[in-house]
Amino acid sequence: MNVTLLYFDDCPSWHTADRHLRTLEVELGFALHRREVTTPEDAEACSFRGSPSIHVDGVDLFGDPDAPVGLSCRIYQTATGPAGSPTLDELRAALSES
Repeated sequence: MNVTLLYFDDCPSWHTADRHLRTLEVELGFALHRREVTTPEDAEACSFRGSPSIHVDGVDLFGDPDAPVGLSCRIYQTATGPAGSPTLDELRAALSES
C-alpha cells in the first residue's frame, strides 16, 4: 500500500494528519510519502482537493469527486464535527479497508 500525504505549507491542519499517519505507518506497516503541492498546476496534476489529502495508491482516501481542485484547506466531517483532518481512528479504519 502506497500512502501519500498531500499538503500545502500554509495549511496548519496537515501537521495533524502527518502525526496521525506517522503513528499508523508503524501500526499498519505501510510506507508514508509526503508531497507538497505548490502551484495550481501541480494541484490539478495530482487531483489535489485541499490540504491535507491522503491518497492510497493514487486514490483520494476520503475523495469527493465534486470537490474543487486547488490550493485550499480541506474540511473533514468527523464524529465530533468539522475538522481540518480525519481523526486517528477514522484514518485507521479507512486505511484498514484499503
